[in-house]
Amino acid sequence: MSINERNDEMEKLSERELRLMAAKGRLLAVDAIHEAKSGHPGGSLSCMDIMSVLYFDEMNIKPEDPRWEDRDRFVLSKGHCAPALYAMLALRGFFPQEDLKLLRSIKSHLSGHPDMVNVKGVDMSTGSLGQGLSAAVGMAVSAKLRGKSYRTYALCGDGEIDEGQIWEAAMAAAKWQLDNLCAFVDVNGLQIDGKTSDVMPSEPLDDKFRAFNWHVIKIDGHDYSAIREALREAREVKGQPTVIIAATTKGKGVSYMEDQAGWHGKAPNDEQYEIAVNELNAQIKELEAE
Repeated sequence: MSINERNDEMEKLSERELRLMAAKGRLLAVDAIHEAKSGHPGGSLSCMDIMSVLYFDEMNIKPEDPRWEDRDRFVLSKGHCAPALYAMLALRGFFPQEDLKLLRSIKSHLSGHPDMVNVKGVDMSTGSLGQGLSAAVGMAVSAKLRGKSYRTYALCGDGEIDEGQIWEAAMAAAKWQLDNLCAFVDVNGLQIDGKTSDVMPSEPLDDKFRAFNWHVIKIDGHDYSAIREALREAREVKGQPTVIIAATTKGKGVSYMEDQAGWHGKAPNDEQYEIAVNELNAQIKELEAE
């Protein structure tokens, strides 16, 4: 299967439709976290635009056949942001959206972190930060060894890359020239204890990944044209893995959550939830009217 043939079976969405999916994903994620009374809204909302493009424009997947051997793989390395992944999987048709109401419930298959055994569409169980990129490297190596054309995508957090295993995985990916691997780093500038620049400065990320022999692309992680173009560029790279360093806003889409470290890992109360729902519904209504 050639690069240009990869997504022929999936109807392409317009940018407006992709934005609409992201807005709906944000609403589903906030709703699930509020219902569960726990979860991680900040980082889930910051990556939703990237997730929308991956699941509705980029990845070659079949919701009716979640374990299809030739599907593209996705690893949510920052596993605490499972609400973003679950929302996209539900919108894409892997399981009913109503299931999201039982996030983190003992009655549910949707645990607080992705579970590849019990959740359709999850390719890797994650949650222990730093490990997901290594799993993605293994998937990409497997594809190379078996002559498979599927691609592997990983999403890491800018707080997560404090973990040394991320950089061990980066070295391995370069050694094996994994041009079928594309990693995103969601650079929202915040982690659980505050600004990443204060907790453990990681910049310049672009120079660091180049030193590890990765192809580097820097974008605005909320710019759909930039996300799509970066993914197109990554598909054309030969002999190197690609990292897309995406500048985002933590809590994107909910005014009082935006750029606030305190919303890393807590659920909104009833009053806050109502404000969030009203704001997100307004965004959805506006996009539907365009």
